[in-house]
Amino acid sequence: MYDTICTLPLSSDLFTQATHPSEPVLAVGLAGGHVQTFRLPTVATSNGDSKAEKGFGTIETGWRTRRHKGSCRSLAWSFDGEAIAQEVKERITNIQSLPLLALYTTGTDSLLKAASTTTGQVISKILLPSTTPHTHDTPTHLHVLSPQTLLLACDSSSLYIYDLRTANHLSTSPAQTHQPHEDYIADIVALPGSKESQSGMSKQWISIGGSTLAVTDLRKGVISKSEDQEEELLSCELMEGLQVGKKGGGSKNKKKNNGGEKIVVGDAGGVLTLWERGEWEDQGERIVVDGGRGGGESLDSIVKLPEDVGGAGGGGKYVAVGMGDGRVRFVDLERRKVVSEIRHGDVESVLGLGVDVGGRLISGGGGVVKVWSETIEGEGEEEEEEAVAINGGKRVVGSDSEDDSDEDGKREESSEEEEIERPKRKKRKRNKGKQEGEGQHVMAFKGMD
Repeated sequence: MYDTICTLPLSSDLFTQATHPSEPVLAVGLAGGHVQTFRLPTVATSNGDSKAEKGFGTIETGWRTRRHKGSCRSLAWSFDGEAIAQEVKERITNIQSLPLLALYTTGTDSLLKAASTTTGQVISKILLPSTTPHTHDTPTHLHVLSPQTLLLACDSSSLYIYDLRTANHLSTSPAQTHQPHEDYIADIVALPGSKESQSGMSKQWISIGGSTLAVTDLRKGVISKSEDQEEELLSCELMEGLQVGKKGGGSKNKKKNNGGEKIVVGDAGGVLTLWERGEWEDQGERIVVDGGRGGGESLDSIVKLPEDVGGAGGGGKYVAVGMGDGRVRFVDLERRKVVSEIRHGDVESVLGLGVDVGGRLISGGGGVVKVWSETIEGEGEEEEEEAVAINGGKRVVGSDSEDDSDEDGKREESSEEEEIERPKRKKRKRNKGKQEGEGQHVMAFKGMD
């Protein structure tokens, strides 16, 4: 089980969020077009600081800007070049040519932008391809496949592939265009690179759109597409080391799946489906996360948890699933069952789930982001009172710049009167839960009164 350690209020509804690959930093994209970064306290391991070990401390706003006219629909961190160099330095000879770490964002203004992660200043920006002589495509999902490749899915169901090996981070036109689905792409997850690969980077990925799952290869294009699942597919995650279930799903492909790789897919009816790698025609197993008449709540987001998580049931293969009614449920994939749940909110869907480098769970939906820490068994009320004392009373957020700056240092115009797009609800059904308290807030905000 997890406890809330902080609630971050946002200026408008959350559309997207992403955790930094190597630092305790969170980026959020909002319905009002703003992009904001937060730096969380570092989680210590052996320095004897009890507060740091629990992830308590001060949250700092890195930068905040109105990046897009209209909503910011998706954002993604690029690969950390230094981390890549350490991990695969023996197989990558041109590591110095990799792009610097950047934050990519895209919005309903049909712009794709790359910005400095430290200052937020725009490094490069391009206009998305045209769908008609007078309109441009609008984005739905960003995914950084490798240091060289960026995937961008759009409302038109097109999937654009951009080459990042350019002087200004982004090429002006996509290197490839595919249409793996008839509907827009809801989520993308990369398949691990093969052991024979010289770079070790992913060259294939899974996408879900409408009621189908597809596999696309960077060199060959779309190589496989599933049968119609007769339910909208909304979220997906890769899990490794999973055993074949009792029903025998995927047993005919054991030789190809020696790593136990499965894709976990959440649908609009409250069911997780497991897909064996190499058997993409149809799902192998089903786990009911939320049942009920006419189907359960939509499973709008999913993230795998660290294997040493004890709060969700003692460690193992777990995922957290964000639901359409504001709940987050934890699923044990080895036992194929739900083991516990927490509540992010009472009505709004949990559109964002992530785990930062300190192992903290971060949920986002509606106008708030929440940071969760594992419940440590045996902690008493004395420690809770100490955490409250760290924070003091209520604090008011200081002002930030509302304007975006491009690479020439010019400020882009913003209009607060523009209509703000609301994040789509995947299900019409809305079950309001009972009002719950926010719990203890054990993080403070720097620069607040």
